[in-house]
Order: sequence, then C-alpha cells, then structure tokens
Amino acid sequence: MSFSAKTKGELARIYSDEPCCQLAELAALIRMCGTLQLVGGAQKLNIKLTTENPAIARKLFKLFKDIYKIHIEVMVRRNPRLRKNNHYLMVVTHNMGSKMILEDIEILKKDTSSFDISYGAPVGLLEKRCCKRAYLRGAFLGGGSVSDPEKTYHLEFVTHSSDHSESLKDLINSFQLNAKIVERKGNYVVYLKEGDQVVDLLNIIEAHSALLDLENVRIYKQMRNDVNRIVNCETANLSKIVDAAIRQIENIQYIKDTVGLGYLPVNLRDIAELRLEYQEASLKELGEMLNPTIGKSGVNHRLRKIDEIATKLQEGKK
Repeated sequence: MSFSAKTKGELARIYSDEPCCQLAELAALIRMCGTLQLVGGAQKLNIKLTTENPAIARKLFKLFKDIYKIHIEVMVRRNPRLRKNNHYLMVVTHNMGSKMILEDIEILKKDTSSFDISYGAPVGLLEKRCCKRAYLRGAFLGGGSVSDPEKTYHLEFVTHSSDHSESLKDLINSFQLNAKIVERKGNYVVYLKEGDQVVDLLNIIEAHSALLDLENVRIYKQMRNDVNRIVNCETANLSKIVDAAIRQIENIQYIKDTVGLGYLPVNLRDIAELRLEYQEASLKELGEMLNPTIGKSGVNHRLRKIDEIATKLQEGKK
C-alpha cells in the first residue's frame, strides 16, 4: 500500500462529532469526487459520487446518513481500465433531497429555480477553524495525494475547476502555508513541495500517523546526509594532508639531491630530516619529536619555508 493510500485510510476513519464539520467535509468530498446529473426534462439534479477507495465510500455513506438521515445505495463496478481495484458508485437522487444538499453546501443558490452553480469553496461553511480543517480533510480524501517521503516531499489536490483551486489555495494559505497552483492535463493542481509545509498540512487535516511516519523518514534522511557530509569532509581533509606531505617530501628530497640539507638553516634542517625519516607522521607528531618540541603551527611554518627554498632553487635552475 502506498504512503498516500495509508494516509487516506487514516483520514477516512476520522469522524467529527460537530455537525458543522461533518457538513464541511461532505461539501469538499462532493466537490472533489462528485458530478451533477440532469434528469430528463424535469429540471431535476442527481448527485453522482465515485471513488476507488472503499473507506471513502463508507465515510460518504455515514455522512449522508448522519446529516440527512438518508441511506444511499453503494454500487460496486469493475474499473474499466482493467485494474484490480473497483469503483464505488453512489447516487443521491432528487427524491432523496439532492437539491437541498446542493443548497446547503453552497453549490446551488437557495430560493431560485435556475441552476446557478458555484464552483468555489463554500465560504459560509468555513467560518470556524475546525470547519476549515474538516474541509481540507475532505478535499484530500476526494482528490488529494502525498508522495512517498523516501523519494520526495510533495502533497497535492487535483481539481477540475479553476475557481475551486483558487479557493483551496487561499484556504490552505490561511494556515500560514505557501500553496501554489499549476495546470496539468486540463486539471488544476494545488500543491505543496517543502517537507515542513507537507508536515504542517498533514497536522491540519489530522493525519497524525502519516505525519509521524514522514517525520521519521525526514530524521533518518537528515542523519544519513549529515554522516555523508562528515565523511566527505574528512576524506577531503585527509586528501589535502596526504597531498601536502607528498609535496613536502618531494621538495626536501630535491634540496637534498641538489644542494644538500646542509644548505638549510639548522631549525629547517631538523624538521626536513624528520619529515624524510617519518613520512607518515602528522605535523603534531613531528613537532613532538624535536628538542625542544614545537606546536603544529610551528612545524607547518618551517615546512612552508622549505617549500619556498625548493621553489627558488627550481626557478634558479630554470
């Protein structure tokens, strides 16, 4: 099961005790996975809802039952794309009160005989913070997805309406997030890409188990990146030390072969002889071998002086 499917399974099991939140969540689900069906010439509308997730179908059934006391028949159909999962189809007919439901969730205007359809979010249902969270939860169940955090951090809502996508974006951003919209294959996608933003939205819609799983992955990835960074840094430093030691030995050997180490001042000759004898020793170890001992910086300073002398000798030879 994908990370997105697990998240939806968790959210589908959340049932609010507040009627206002129940209606807000139902409003989002109808907008995201519902279509309106004009019945004959009688100017009647049916609400047709389809989903591939049985948990979402059960939630829709319960919401209609709890809010409107109606029992909707759930029909199971084989997916026409030859995949293993089924389609769950529910229809709310005119006789069941589809017009009243559409008016309550602000898709149709009340007290009018015309079909004046609103595609945006139901502003009147989203005055409370808890209702906003419930609406976003319903929108995610109906048309949302979240990527596997092992691969990338990405959460999105896919809508068919430009107005609804703008409403969703504004609603998400009212929680101090930074959602954006992109058009993809005729649909409008509201998305979040940063890990912190995805975590915050999962917290808003109360997907706490998914949030903890994502945070565990983020911590593991951060630790792995830190270890790799330290190893790379240590490797780079070690390479620099080895390269410097090889250069120092080559310069000392050049001086020895051309003018002899006696050409060097006593303090430089002592460190040069030690470097040739103990080629794998660190600067600190070389300094401790001298009498009197000197620090790492003192050894480095003397070796730089030897490098300069070797360079001058080479230039003079040229």
